Amino acid sequence: MTPFIPFYLKVQKFDQICLFELAWGQGQQLTATLAYPAKLTTLFKEWQQSYIGFYKHLSLPLQAIADPMRPDSLRGRAIDIPANIAQPIDWQTKLGEAQIKLLNEFHRWLRSAELYDIRAAIARASRERAAAKQQEINVFLTCTPIELARFPWEAWEIGTDFAATGAIQIVRTPQNRPETAAQSGRPHRRKTRILAILGDETGLNFQVERKAVSSLTRIAEVEFVGWQPGQSVAAVKEQISHALVDQQGWDVLLFAGHSNENQITGGDLAIAPGASILISDIMPQLITAKERGLKFAIFNSCKGLDIAESLIGLGFNQVAVMREPIHNRVAEEFVVQFIRQLGEYKNVQEALLAACQFLRFEKNLTYPSVFLVPSLFCYPGTSLFQIPQAKPLWKRIAQQIAPTRVEAIALTICLGLGAIPPVQDFLMDRRIWVQAIYRESTGQIPATSDPPPVALVQIDDESISKERKRLAPPYPINQAYLADLVDHLSTRKAKVIGIDYLLNRGDSKSETNTKILARSIQQSVEQHKTWFVFGVPFKDEGSKSFPLETVGIAKQNWSLQGHFALWTGYVMLRYPGEDCRNICPFAYLLSFLHVANRDFAKDLPQPSLQNQQNLRVQTLNFTEAQGSPSPELAFLKQSRISPIAAWADQHLKLVWFQPILDFSIPPDRVYDRIAAWRLFDPSFNLPNLPKQVVIVASGGYSEAGGITINESDYRNLPSAIQYWQRRLPPDNNASSFPGGNSVNTPEYLSKFTGGEDHAYIIHHLLTQHLIMPVPNIWMTGIAGLLGRGIVLLLERQQQQWNRNQKIQYVIGLGSATALYGLAGLQLYISAAVLLPWILPVSVVWIYLLPVLRRRSHA
Repeated sequence: MTPFIPFYLKVQKFDQICLFELAWGQGQQLTATLAYPAKLTTLFKEWQQSYIGFYKHLSLPLQAIADPMRPDSLRGRAIDIPANIAQPIDWQTKLGEAQIKLLNEFHRWLRSAELYDIRAAIARASRERAAAKQQEINVFLTCTPIELARFPWEAWEIGTDFAATGAIQIVRTPQNRPETAAQSGRPHRRKTRILAILGDETGLNFQVERKAVSSLTRIAEVEFVGWQPGQSVAAVKEQISHALVDQQGWDVLLFAGHSNENQITGGDLAIAPGASILISDIMPQLITAKERGLKFAIFNSCKGLDIAESLIGLGFNQVAVMREPIHNRVAEEFVVQFIRQLGEYKNVQEALLAACQFLRFEKNLTYPSVFLVPSLFCYPGTSLFQIPQAKPLWKRIAQQIAPTRVEAIALTICLGLGAIPPVQDFLMDRRIWVQAIYRESTGQIPATSDPPPVALVQIDDESISKERKRLAPPYPINQAYLADLVDHLSTRKAKVIGIDYLLNRGDSKSETNTKILARSIQQSVEQHKTWFVFGVPFKDEGSKSFPLETVGIAKQNWSLQGHFALWTGYVMLRYPGEDCRNICPFAYLLSFLHVANRDFAKDLPQPSLQNQQNLRVQTLNFTEAQGSPSPELAFLKQSRISPIAAWADQHLKLVWFQPILDFSIPPDRVYDRIAAWRLFDPSFNLPNLPKQVVIVASGGYSEAGGITINESDYRNLPSAIQYWQRRLPPDNNASSFPGGNSVNTPEYLSKFTGGEDHAYIIHHLLTQHLIMPVPNIWMTGIAGLLGRGIVLLLERQQQQWNRNQKIQYVIGLGSATALYGLAGLQLYISAAVLLPWILPVSVVWIYLLPVLRRRSHA
């Protein structure tokens, strides 16, 4: 659609001459000078007197408190009928005659030849737009002085003698306007907001108007303010002032009551018996209301020309007023029709025209001539206000919860931080550290009635120092040394042993060492029925071959292998659909064998060098056929990574809903730390070893690596482990947590090893302790919604705040934040759920601070 550049028509009266100036387009302009007929003033005064006379004596059935015979029934003050008019008079006939004479003379004057070019230009544009099926033409009219503006210019039929086919509407605008119109501070409201100010009700009745405006509550928020019996004038003025500057802003302002012209003050509004408020008195509040989105104001009261001029002069978009006094019952009829049209999503110009047409054609006999009274003032170039049609529920909800610019920036930053792995790891680390402190402070550390489920045999620096000939350097590990450890563990009746070393490439120092290790493993299997689980890379574990067979260390018929891939800080479980017969995590397989040996004892197929079947497949088939005699075994069988976690890892490279390693549990509850060199001391007693899963792993020495020497089998200590190390100091050769039974014989390491990760995983699987973290992104998004909801709630209540209430809100919200933190700490223990704290709370408070910092108006 081609944008329409409107017409601007300025009419000025100088003595008995009127100057018409029409401007449009790219500087096009027409001027005309036309003699002003003095008869027009006389006819207008006669019409005005007849109009006032008729409505002063309008006889209608009484309605509520309104008395149509009282002068106050006209919504204006000091309106008198000239004394020279005799009574009784047929006012209706007199008014009808006066109207005809006035309009005839008015139209005759405007059809003068001098205005031909002006009328023709407008009519031509009307035809062009009608042919293009575009909207009607608006002619923005400015009249000076005010006596000229009182004429019913809206009745000017500009294009009738030019066969204009498009609609031509006269819209008024003042001569003095600001450079820009009102800019809505909040263009995206959930609903249109309407403020209805009900003024002095003396002789009037606002029940019809109240009901009409209230009918819009299905599509708009409506608030009424006004004088109440017993209320002081100062109080009602304060109430109106506060309502105008409501933080949420308004879209529509409606005033009903008595009003009057006042060129100096911009108009007077009667707000209480014997009391008025001047437009100039509430100018700052009106400006604030405009800045917060007020687009349209309607004054259903008398003599509103000065009011409209002053408000449009402030930059208001549209103002509708009554140029002449209007009877209470007529005002009711008008507003009912006007509101009905607004409720049908018509714009204010269409609504006003429809209401005037109703009065002209449907109520002309009852309320004659009144259709000439309403006028719409507009700021040129602005869109006509209309209540937006109801959107689908999801769109309304989206509009309501949509964040502001500052909120959107804060939310985006926090969501972005929550998706960055290093940030996630840091926040998780600090969160679990706080959890460790909370556990100890509240006495919720796991009991120590049983030995820790894992015996962690660590080849630490001291063990290397004592075996310099064999273990210098310790990479790759001397397999003859591992054979000695296997022999001593078998002698001490270890049942399930995991080797957390990569052995499928043999011992580069000596093939003899590999054969020594193979012999020790075979002897342990044959003599003690020891279960061995060897760690292999994830890619090797997924192959059909058994890598250790190629170097002669072990066979799959009497030992098992599991991949030792780890997600740092998380419990490694099977993926959905993953079959442990083909691929299985190292720690999970150790846990499964430990529980299966306990549940089925001698019935479980045992490792044997004579076995002709794949031991892992054989074991899993047996346990599957036997069912789950214990909750631990049932738990292990169903433990898998959730589909959401698998999807997020595969497609987003994010860790979602993956159980974490709970370092808030002290390490002495998880494993016995045993330096490898101590196994060679016959006096060193390990009575719990047959009941534990044994892991042989590196002890954090600098050469400890993963698949290659460039990889490390250790990382920095988690903050919670550092906390426990300070709380569980080593005591010579044996240290334990007060009341505990863990030996923890080496000094605490300055690094956290992969073996310790596996030990924590085994502990969590055997104790059915899987802490499920809610992703930071999820909770931050929920916090954004919660913050927006709180902001909306606070903004609605902020109008009535005082300083003490504001402090109470701040204290209450601060307490709620602290309670969320405490609840999260306890839910971690009671419900095995980790709720993020820092980012969600930050989002909520970034949302709240601008609201809390605003000054209240109460």
